[in-house]
Amino acid sequence: MVNCYRNGDLSIRILWLLVIILSTGCTHSQFVNESYPRWGKEYRIPESETDPELVQTDSLMLRVMKPEHNTASACILLVHGMNEYIGRYSEVARYFSRHHVVAGFDYYAHGLSNTVLRQADRAQQAGSNKQDVSAAFLQQAALENLGPMRRDFDRALGKTVQVCDQQAGSRKPVFIFAHSLGALITASYFLKNQGKQDGPAKRVSGVVFLGPGFAVSELPGWRGWLANPVIKLSFHAETHFLNPHDESFPLMAFNQLLAMIVVPILDGLFEMLSWPGIRNIATPSTPDWVVDYLTDSVEEKLRLQADGWIIRRSLMRYVKTIENEIVLLRRHMDEFNIPYYLIYSANDPLTAAWGSEDFIKATLENHADNQFRLLPQSRYHQHLFLAQPSRSILLDGIAQWMSKRIQAVTLID
Repeated sequence: MVNCYRNGDLSIRILWLLVIILSTGCTHSQFVNESYPRWGKEYRIPESETDPELVQTDSLMLRVMKPEHNTASACILLVHGMNEYIGRYSEVARYFSRHHVVAGFDYYAHGLSNTVLRQADRAQQAGSNKQDVSAAFLQQAALENLGPMRRDFDRALGKTVQVCDQQAGSRKPVFIFAHSLGALITASYFLKNQGKQDGPAKRVSGVVFLGPGFAVSELPGWRGWLANPVIKLSFHAETHFLNPHDESFPLMAFNQLLAMIVVPILDGLFEMLSWPGIRNIATPSTPDWVVDYLTDSVEEKLRLQADGWIIRRSLMRYVKTIENEIVLLRRHMDEFNIPYYLIYSANDPLTAAWGSEDFIKATLENHADNQFRLLPQSRYHQHLFLAQPSRSILLDGIAQWMSKRIQAVTLID
């Protein structure tokens, strides 16, 4: 519990956390030496579908893959996770495009929606040598919330529905496959839009959540001993900041007082570490051990280590923004009413299991088709990239759930 921390012990942990941040952030450089890995047909998405003149070279891009010979029974929009990009999902798109239209996009500050990475891709296509993309993470500086990602999601979903109807020849069920941060963006988007009578959200028949970012990280080993108490303190304070819960008055008063002290201090600290100049040495690069918790596939681990299009740094302001969005989601997650299939690992340190468990507890009864799959012995975060046979088992489970939803939607229509 947060109220058990001694001030001296907590101060030492914060000091050591800062040492870790500074020491991991000061020697980072990143390059790409090949073009962005494209898949499918590309569709440019203008800022406004009603004004074709707004279609520019830098528009949001939707990539679409469809069945070669079969008629599509549904359409899928893939939503990637934090600091990655949709180009690496080509095998996933190919698997599901056997029977469905599959689309994907890079949301704000990621992939080809990141100015630095987009310019590097153009240089590669023009025949240039490797490009320095170390500054790609700086586009996170503008993110005070996940609003820009939700706007891109809305635009991509609208275009997916449009392309889906054109490709399939009729109105087909639309599904979202959302991983990690993409799941947080997706869930918060629907909570903000599910009461509307029109818009692309009304076409969605179900969501597949994969390792959803509904909780903060719980770092393993000695790093966790240093960092986790600070992470938990920050999350606890944000959760209770000017927001009473069902608790006794003395505990509520203590939590409110603690939050009013801790939240401004940590917000100020994370903001300071995001200032120009300071952020170049205070922003941690992703440590090598993270790859060990993403997948058990040796081949995929080698790809991840060599992939220059994945952003390797996370601005501290961006990290705090994600934490705040998780807090906001948890306040209203019981209202989520889109049918879902949720997959999570019990020992995942990148998005702790209790976030998924709390979401399931709050929403499972909201729809008869809601299902979840717990991987009790697993620590891995990216389920669509696991080694065989685990990957096929999970893909078959997703396909079966989708088939059930497609049949239900077809009967209603």
